[in-house]
Amino acid sequence: MHFDLSMIHAALPILAQVGEEAAKANAEMASSFELSHMWGQMGWVARGVAICLGIMSLISIGLFIERMLTYSRADKQSLRFAKLVTEHLMENKLGEAVEAADSKQFESSHVARVCGAGIREFLSGRTGGADVVESARKSIERAIQTETLDLRRGLSALATVANTAPFVGLFGTVFGIINSFKSMAANESGGLTAVSGGISEALVTTAFGLFVAVPAVWFYNYFANHV
Repeated sequence: MHFDLSMIHAALPILAQVGEEAAKANAEMASSFELSHMWGQMGWVARGVAICLGIMSLISIGLFIERMLTYSRADKQSLRFAKLVTEHLMENKLGEAVEAADSKQFESSHVARVCGAGIREFLSGRTGGADVVESARKSIERAIQTETLDLRRGLSALATVANTAPFVGLFGTVFGIINSFKSMAANESGGLTAVSGGISEALVTTAFGLFVAVPAVWFYNYFANHV
């Protein structure tokens, strides 16, 4: 079989041009999935969803830091108070135990507030001739309920973020899919170029929603067990 070399040489520039155009198209497709490019292509609804999820993420992180500092401070002070109040109780120094519970060095200790409530009730009941043990027990139970509510402060917000963030992301996903169908209808085609903007918008909001929700679930479970 005879090959015409002149035809091959003539086709080489065309093939090279086709290759360059394909490489350019691939580069444009790759750049279209960069975060900055996708943000520029997002509609106002998707941007609003992303901003809302960003605020929810900041709330979750802020609550995590605040609760960690609160619990760490409470744990350290409670350990020191438990050692001190044990010594006072063994020596029958109930007044000193109450003073220790009310002192500022143990103001973040939940144990100090609970013990202080029980000891104060015991002292007041002892002078009044009532059933001091039962009165102290009830006082301690009331203090435990109060302290539990205080320690759980902010956890409901974490639970709200964990439960709603995926649905907020899903809301943006729905609008991204709608935009994809609009692009298909406008271009009268179903190619990847026509739907890539809407699909990327949908995937970004979905991923962002999960990115916000998963840490919030971890934070909530950790703190709930700690309480």
